[in-house]
Amino acid sequence: MRGQEREQRLESYKAIAEEEAMHLQTMERSQDAVTRDREEEKMSGAPGTILFVEDEAFVRDVTCEVLQSAGYRVLTAKNAAEAMRLYSQSGGEVELLLSDVVLPGETGRALACKLRRENPLIKILLVTGYAEQMGLRQAEPEELLAKPFSTETLLRRMRQLLDSSGLRIRTQEVVRHVGDNA
Repeated sequence: MRGQEREQRLESYKAIAEEEAMHLQTMERSQDAVTRDREEEKMSGAPGTILFVEDEAFVRDVTCEVLQSAGYRVLTAKNAAEAMRLYSQSGGEVELLLSDVVLPGETGRALACKLRRENPLIKILLVTGYAEQMGLRQAEPEELLAKPFSTETLLRRMRQLLDSSGLRIRTQEVVRHVGDNA
């Protein structure tokens, strides 16, 4: 009888262990899902207004759709002159400039400089496939995204910029103003 009782207990312990293992796996999967949801929430970000400048219509349309589906309000322009008009009409609502570097007429870099003079706190993300050829290696790292990139990378980079404090920009402005007065 003792042998039979021992086998029953062993089977019972095995069943409990298997049930516990399944429970832990379920909890692990649930935690992974929560983590993924939080990451997606961070990437989709709070609504904000993006000025997106791209001369290729297809790229402009697809990217605009991606940004809007992530919750952003998107103003689109095909060149720097159109972008400046949209920015002026926006009443200061634009939080981030997303621009291709190579544009007809004025470059995305020149546009970024103009907008920075208008609003030193605007976030800027320049996109290019020609960073090295154009000597843009000196660009501030948070301002340049090399093509090709994934939608996830674009949204994450934008979110990082929008969530940053702007302290670096304010500090540079203070240094410039102090230098001007010296």
